[in-house]
Amino acid sequence: MILKSWAGLLPSFQPYEDLQQVLSHLVGSSVHPSVLWALSCFNGAVVLGFLFGRTYRLLPGRSGAMKGIIFGLAGWIVMGLLFFPLLNKGLFAIQAGLGIIPGLFSLVMILTYSITMGVAYSILNPKQQTEP
Repeated sequence: MILKSWAGLLPSFQPYEDLQQVLSHLVGSSVHPSVLWALSCFNGAVVLGFLFGRTYRLLPGRSGAMKGIIFGLAGWIVMGLLFFPLLNKGLFAIQAGLGIIPGLFSLVMILTYSITMGVAYSILNPKQQTEP
């Protein structure tokens, strides 16, 4: 998201601002932007890291990168079907007014993270069983 802002990519697509509005509506008061960044970091580092570690052996594929791709695709589908509609952007953010670009951008972001996580996990756990 920092690269997106720096490079000026999809300037009208601001999921953090949309999330801030939804959370503010749910809690009945303003939510500081730093809360959203902390929530995002916690979700990405703790929740997704824990889920990936627990499901690593069950994911199809022989390499950490392939397991990361599968995990990322599953996460992208969940995000596209649940998170974006929650933000009133429709399935895979198609109602953001930018066509399929936000959905594809989120896919690239998630795959970058999940492949990196898969490769790192396979390096740090070389004896981990790769097939169930």
